Amino acid sequence: MRNAFVRTVNGPVGRTVRRAVARAAARAVKAAAEVRGPGRRGLREGLLATLVPVMACMTMLVALTAWTRAGAAGTPARIDVGVGRVFLPYAGRERTAAFFRIANTGGSDDQLVSVTSPAADEIMLNRHERVGEGGDTMRAVPSANIPAGSVVHMTPSTLDLMVRVKTRRQVGDAIPFVLHFRRSGPVDAVAFVVRPGS
Repeated sequence: MRNAFVRTVNGPVGRTVRRAVARAAARAVKAAAEVRGPGRRGLREGLLATLVPVMACMTMLVALTAWTRAGAAGTPARIDVGVGRVFLPYAGRERTAAFFRIANTGGSDDQLVSVTSPAADEIMLNRHERVGEGGDTMRAVPSANIPAGSVVHMTPSTLDLMVRVKTRRQVGDAIPFVLHFRRSGPVDAVAFVVRPGS
Protein backbone atom coordinates (compact mmCIF):
# COMPACT_ATOMS: atom_id res chain seq x y z
CA MET A 1 0.00 0.00 0.00
CA ARG A 2 2.84 2.37 0.93
CA ASN A 3 4.66 1.62 -2.33
CA ALA A 4 1.47 2.40 -4.25
CA PHE A 5 1.25 5.72 -2.41
CA VAL A 6 4.89 6.56 -3.14
CA ARG A 7 4.38 5.70 -6.82
CA THR A 8 1.27 7.91 -6.90
CA VAL A 9 3.03 10.87 -5.24
CA ASN A 10 6.14 10.47 -7.40
CA GLY A 11 4.15 9.67 -10.53
CA PRO A 12 2.03 11.85 -12.84
CA VAL A 13 -0.48 12.83 -10.15
CA GLY A 14 2.27 13.89 -7.75
CA ARG A 15 4.02 15.88 -10.48
CA THR A 16 0.73 17.63 -11.29
CA VAL A 17 0.23 18.58 -7.63
CA ARG A 18 3.81 19.86 -7.30
CA ARG A 19 3.45 21.93 -10.48
CA ALA A 20 0.16 23.37 -9.21
CA VAL A 21 1.78 24.35 -5.90
CA ALA A 22 4.75 25.94 -7.72
CA ARG A 23 2.42 27.90 -10.04
CA ALA A 24 0.31 29.03 -7.09
CA ALA A 25 3.40 30.20 -5.21
CA ALA A 26 4.68 32.09 -8.27
CA ARG A 27 1.31 33.79 -8.72
CA ALA A 28 1.23 34.67 -5.05
CA VAL A 29 4.70 36.24 -5.18
CA LYS A 30 3.72 38.22 -8.27
CA ALA A 31 0.46 39.35 -6.66
CA ALA A 32 2.29 40.37 -3.50
CA ALA A 33 4.80 42.39 -5.57
CA GLU A 34 1.99 44.17 -7.40
CA VAL A 35 0.17 45.20 -4.22
CA ARG A 36 0.61 48.91 -3.77
CA GLY A 37 1.81 50.39 -0.58
CA PRO A 38 3.84 48.92 2.24
CA GLY A 39 0.92 49.05 4.68
CA ARG A 40 -0.72 46.29 6.64
CA ARG A 41 -3.55 46.03 4.11
CA GLY A 42 -1.15 45.32 1.27
CA LEU A 43 0.65 42.70 3.33
CA ARG A 44 -2.63 41.03 4.28
CA GLU A 45 -3.79 40.92 0.64
CA GLY A 46 -0.46 39.44 -0.42
CA LEU A 47 -0.65 36.74 2.25
CA LEU A 48 -4.26 35.94 1.30
CA ALA A 49 -3.28 35.66 -2.36
CA THR A 50 -0.55 33.21 -1.31
CA LEU A 51 -2.56 31.08 1.11
CA VAL A 52 -5.68 30.36 -0.95
CA PRO A 53 -4.05 28.41 -3.83
CA VAL A 54 -1.51 26.72 -1.54
CA MET A 55 -4.27 25.53 0.80
CA ALA A 56 -6.30 24.26 -2.18
CA CYS A 57 -3.32 22.22 -3.39
CA MET A 58 -2.60 20.88 0.10
CA THR A 59 -6.24 19.81 0.47
CA MET A 60 -6.01 17.95 -2.82
CA LEU A 61 -2.79 16.22 -1.70
CA VAL A 62 -4.37 15.13 1.62
CA ALA A 63 -7.43 13.78 -0.22
CA LEU A 64 -5.17 11.89 -2.64
CA THR A 65 -3.26 10.39 0.29
CA ALA A 66 -6.46 9.23 2.01
CA TRP A 67 -7.82 7.82 -1.26
CA THR A 68 -4.62 5.84 -1.83
CA ARG A 69 -4.43 4.52 1.75
CA ALA A 70 -8.05 3.37 1.53
CA GLY A 71 -7.00 1.14 -1.37
CA ALA A 72 -9.21 2.93 -3.88
CA ALA A 73 -6.45 4.26 -6.09
CA GLY A 74 -7.43 2.20 -9.09
CA THR A 75 -5.78 -1.06 -8.10
CA PRO A 76 -6.51 -3.83 -10.61
CA ALA A 77 -9.18 -6.45 -10.12
CA ARG A 78 -7.99 -9.41 -8.03
CA ILE A 79 -10.13 -12.49 -8.66
CA ASP A 80 -10.32 -15.56 -6.44
CA VAL A 81 -12.55 -18.50 -7.43
CA GLY A 82 -13.56 -20.95 -4.71
CA VAL A 83 -14.16 -24.68 -5.07
CA GLY A 84 -17.36 -25.18 -7.04
CA ARG A 85 -20.25 -27.63 -7.17
CA VAL A 86 -21.73 -29.48 -10.13
CA PHE A 87 -25.12 -31.11 -9.71
CA LEU A 88 -25.21 -34.80 -10.55
CA PRO A 89 -27.18 -35.03 -13.83
CA TYR A 90 -30.49 -36.84 -13.63
CA ALA A 91 -30.57 -40.27 -15.26
CA GLY A 92 -30.26 -40.04 -19.01
CA ARG A 93 -29.65 -36.27 -19.06
CA GLU A 94 -26.50 -34.55 -20.26
CA ARG A 95 -27.26 -31.08 -18.94
CA THR A 96 -26.67 -29.99 -15.37
CA ALA A 97 -25.72 -26.84 -13.42
CA ALA A 98 -22.46 -25.67 -11.85
CA PHE A 99 -21.89 -23.01 -9.20
CA PHE A 100 -18.86 -21.06 -7.98
CA ARG A 101 -18.04 -18.42 -5.38
CA ILE A 102 -16.14 -15.55 -7.03
CA ALA A 103 -14.41 -12.88 -4.92
CA ASN A 104 -12.91 -9.65 -6.27
CA THR A 105 -10.57 -8.22 -3.63
CA GLY A 106 -9.09 -5.63 -6.02
CA GLY A 107 -9.98 -1.99 -6.55
CA SER A 108 -11.52 -2.34 -10.05
CA ASP A 109 -14.61 -4.11 -11.34
CA ASP A 110 -14.27 -7.17 -13.55
CA GLN A 111 -16.59 -9.36 -15.63
CA LEU A 112 -16.93 -13.09 -16.05
CA VAL A 113 -17.20 -13.45 -19.83
CA SER A 114 -17.00 -17.22 -20.43
CA VAL A 115 -16.30 -20.60 -18.86
CA THR A 116 -14.65 -23.62 -20.44
CA SER A 117 -13.95 -27.19 -19.35
CA PRO A 118 -12.36 -30.21 -21.05
CA ALA A 119 -15.15 -32.29 -19.48
CA ALA A 120 -18.00 -30.31 -21.07
CA ASP A 121 -19.25 -29.81 -24.62
CA GLU A 122 -21.05 -26.58 -23.82
CA ILE A 123 -21.23 -24.13 -20.90
CA MET A 124 -23.69 -21.23 -20.76
CA LEU A 125 -23.93 -18.50 -18.16
CA ASN A 126 -27.54 -18.13 -16.97
CA ARG A 127 -29.27 -15.53 -14.82
CA HIS A 128 -32.46 -16.32 -12.92
CA GLU A 129 -34.99 -13.54 -12.30
CA ARG A 130 -38.21 -13.35 -10.33
CA VAL A 131 -41.34 -12.86 -12.42
CA GLY A 132 -44.56 -12.04 -10.59
CA GLU A 133 -45.48 -13.99 -7.47
CA GLY A 134 -43.49 -17.18 -7.13
CA GLY A 135 -42.44 -17.15 -10.78
CA ASP A 136 -38.88 -17.56 -12.01
CA THR A 137 -37.38 -17.13 -15.45
CA MET A 138 -33.93 -18.11 -16.71
CA ARG A 139 -32.06 -16.46 -19.56
CA ALA A 140 -28.58 -16.83 -21.02
CA VAL A 141 -26.35 -13.79 -20.45
CA PRO A 142 -23.05 -12.92 -22.16
CA SER A 143 -21.29 -11.87 -18.93
CA ALA A 144 -21.65 -11.32 -15.20
CA ASN A 145 -20.32 -8.31 -13.31
CA ILE A 146 -17.92 -8.90 -10.43
CA PRO A 147 -17.76 -5.52 -8.62
CA ALA A 148 -14.62 -4.44 -6.79
CA GLY A 149 -14.54 -5.53 -3.16
CA SER A 150 -17.45 -7.96 -3.53
CA VAL A 151 -18.22 -11.66 -3.53
CA VAL A 152 -20.61 -13.22 -6.06
CA HIS A 153 -22.21 -16.49 -4.95
CA MET A 154 -23.70 -18.50 -7.81
CA THR A 155 -26.93 -20.26 -6.76
CA PRO A 156 -29.83 -22.04 -8.51
CA SER A 157 -31.96 -18.91 -7.99
CA THR A 158 -29.49 -16.19 -9.05
CA LEU A 159 -26.64 -17.05 -11.42
CA ASP A 160 -25.38 -20.43 -12.59
CA LEU A 161 -23.56 -22.27 -15.35
CA MET A 162 -25.57 -24.62 -17.55
CA VAL A 163 -23.14 -27.45 -18.36
CA ARG A 164 -23.49 -30.23 -20.92
CA VAL A 165 -21.15 -32.95 -19.68
CA LYS A 166 -19.34 -35.28 -22.08
CA THR A 167 -19.39 -38.45 -19.95
CA ARG A 168 -21.45 -39.84 -17.11
CA ARG A 169 -20.38 -38.58 -13.69
CA GLN A 170 -20.61 -39.82 -10.11
CA VAL A 171 -20.91 -38.00 -6.79
CA GLY A 172 -17.43 -36.87 -5.68
CA ASP A 173 -15.94 -36.58 -9.18
CA ALA A 174 -13.75 -33.50 -9.70
CA ILE A 175 -14.33 -31.50 -12.87
CA PRO A 176 -11.78 -28.88 -13.99
CA PHE A 177 -13.02 -25.49 -15.23
CA VAL A 178 -11.41 -22.31 -16.53
CA LEU A 179 -13.28 -19.09 -15.79
CA HIS A 180 -12.38 -16.27 -18.19
CA PHE A 181 -12.54 -12.69 -16.92
CA ARG A 182 -12.41 -9.53 -19.02
CA ARG A 183 -9.55 -7.91 -17.06
CA SER A 184 -8.04 -10.69 -14.97
CA GLY A 185 -7.86 -13.27 -17.75
CA PRO A 186 -8.33 -17.02 -17.22
CA VAL A 187 -8.58 -18.48 -13.70
CA ASP A 188 -8.38 -22.25 -13.13
CA ALA A 189 -10.96 -23.80 -10.82
CA VAL A 190 -12.36 -27.17 -9.85
CA ALA A 191 -15.89 -28.27 -9.00
CA PHE A 192 -17.03 -31.48 -7.33
CA VAL A 193 -20.12 -33.42 -8.37
CA VAL A 194 -22.81 -33.31 -5.67
CA ARG A 195 -26.44 -34.35 -5.44
CA PRO A 196 -28.92 -31.58 -6.29
CA GLY A 197 -29.96 -29.67 -3.20
CA SER A 198 -26.72 -30.31 -1.30
